[in-house]
Amino acid sequence: MSGPTTPAEAPRRPTDAAADDATRLDRETSAAVRARSMRLLGDLLRPRKRALAWAGVLVVISTLGQVAGPWLVSLAIDVAVPALADGRAVPLVLVGSAYLVAAVVGGLCAGAYVRSAARIAQGVLLALRRRVFRHTQLLSLDFHESYTSGRIISRQTSDLEALRELLDGGLTGVVSSLMLMLFTGLGLWLLDPVSGLVLVVALVPAWLLTRWFQKHSQLYYRQQRTTSARLIVKFVETMTGMRAVQAFRREATTEAEYDRLGEEYRDANLRIFSVNGRYQPGLVLMGNVAVAAALAVGGWRVYQGSLDVGVLVAALLYVKRFFQPIQQLGMFYNSFQSATAALEKVSGLLAEEPTVVEPERPTPLPHARGALRLDDVTFRYGDGPVILPDLDLTIPAGQTVALVGTTGAGKSTLAKLVTRFYDATEGSVQLDGVDLRDLSTTDLRRAVVMVTQEAYLFSGSVRENIALGRPDATQAEIEDAARAVGAHEFIMAMPEGYDTEVNKRGGRVSSGQRQLLSFARAFLADPAVLVLDEATSSLDVPGERLVQHGLQTLLADRTAIIIAHRLSTVAIADRVLVMEHGRIVEDGSPADLAAGSGRYATLHEAWRDSMA
Repeated sequence: MSGPTTPAEAPRRPTDAAADDATRLDRETSAAVRARSMRLLGDLLRPRKRALAWAGVLVVISTLGQVAGPWLVSLAIDVAVPALADGRAVPLVLVGSAYLVAAVVGGLCAGAYVRSAARIAQGVLLALRRRVFRHTQLLSLDFHESYTSGRIISRQTSDLEALRELLDGGLTGVVSSLMLMLFTGLGLWLLDPVSGLVLVVALVPAWLLTRWFQKHSQLYYRQQRTTSARLIVKFVETMTGMRAVQAFRREATTEAEYDRLGEEYRDANLRIFSVNGRYQPGLVLMGNVAVAAALAVGGWRVYQGSLDVGVLVAALLYVKRFFQPIQQLGMFYNSFQSATAALEKVSGLLAEEPTVVEPERPTPLPHARGALRLDDVTFRYGDGPVILPDLDLTIPAGQTVALVGTTGAGKSTLAKLVTRFYDATEGSVQLDGVDLRDLSTTDLRRAVVMVTQEAYLFSGSVRENIALGRPDATQAEIEDAARAVGAHEFIMAMPEGYDTEVNKRGGRVSSGQRQLLSFARAFLADPAVLVLDEATSSLDVPGERLVQHGLQTLLADRTAIIIAHRLSTVAIADRVLVMEHGRIVEDGSPADLAAGSGRYATLHEAWRDSMA
């Protein structure tokens, strides 16, 4: 019979193996994230190689000037002072002059290095800000619908601020500190190898303490960046949705959630302070012990006559100076860990790939007619369920089509495919016979314009908001577009007319007026295809009647897709498509469908009853 199974021979449980696999995967993921962050930093620094090389020369000269000081002090004590006692003042003058020159040159180079490093740092930050902003704009709509605005704001604010703190002061300090440690250690070893050996022995516990600090602070700083981002996201979401918060009396709930996130952020900071509170005093203690050890060993050798007093003084200065940069490195490591965590998040954002990509060789379409064709289109969001199954649809150029149906029928999804905010999972969406995936973004956005339920107005004047799609439009063209949708009169009633500034999200105008301005914006863009996604939902009955004529003027001789629950808007359409579960179940003119017995007839009858 076999003996009992020893722990080493015991079979590993599946849970242990899974935990090991998860740990290994985490390590591989962390390594990949770090490598991605370093590649990003390398890309930012590569164009500045000459400036970095010049900064390197400056810091070397500056450090040599500092390291030369203790050595010159030893010469003054052991050579110049005895020579002065013998009546020779020249050695003291030479040593003193050399000390003065080293101090002045070192100081000037240190100042020049700080300025040079600051220019490099600010250039890197500017390039990174531009890259983040440009890349975020290029990402597809699915990214922006899943990646909250608060997280994006956190990338542009707190994360880049952490990088700024690192590059502005920390990086210059760490480079000079490392150079000072290297040259100080080398100078001490050349001056007195025994004192150098004492320093090497003292470095062992300092290295162990630094490794401990690195392990714990790296984890805690990542936690801090995560909790900081969550806090910012919660604040932005609450402020953005304040109307809903107050309408549903959710102040107490949101406050409790914000307090909880604030406490998590506080606790994450306290953990960091706890680690720092052990590391920095530990380094100070080790530096003082090293100085004491060097004094004891050197003092005994001076007593024995095997070491000059000047060399002992210089050795003590070197040992003391050696540990001062280590303390600075410890302080730098705080900024470094925070900046590393921030760089990982920023690099993660920049690693996001747009799902709707620009074609390498676009098919030109400078003057689109507006004929649309959805050929055997199937679509799902990500890995979710199919929203549009095998949809075939042809819309001739110049036809106005209204999409009606219950919520979730797929109307807005169809609109997003036509405007190419998303690409079809299978099949193709074509404009004038050209697959939208083969069109350049410039040609597509000129040909297809979408007006959504949320009429977003940017900070600026009314004129600038209307001319968003055509910045070169004349004042007469802007006013003609406003008149076409019935917006001219209320614009002229504003304090400065077309020069009136609108607040963020159009705070100076009502929701209906914002919608009219968005119509004027679309009118001025003059697209071949116009998509109105619940675009009249913010208008009251008089406002809707006011815009009907403008809509009919705009929709003439162009293709239009109207998504609306209000059948009064649908009435101006040439054709109505009733959708259910991503399929077209009815197709015909408004009058024909209303006269029938299908879904549209039921909707039309209910609408007429509501108007009675």
